[in-house]
Amino acid sequence: MIDRITPEQLADLAMHIDEVDPIDWGMLSIKEEDAFLMMAQQVLETLRDTDDEKQLIVAAASLTKLTVENFILNTQLYQKTSLSPDKHK
Repeated sequence: MIDRITPEQLADLAMHIDEVDPIDWGMLSIKEEDAFLMMAQQVLETLRDTDDEKQLIVAAASLTKLTVENFILNTQLYQKTSLSPDKHK
């Protein structure tokens, strides 16, 4: 199945998912489409280099790691902006 997915298809799907929790692309020096395509190419390359029976567990482990990273980064961002003692004076 993974061999039938193109980087463009994966990037497009990921961009649709991004609509739920959008990234502020204005603060970055890379275009949204370029970032998604670059990451999609890397993900597909990693999965295609993985044995078929291990692809799902590799994808699940990667998703878990990225979700934890996102949680930590969002928590740090929230603490720096919303909970800063200077903001409540």
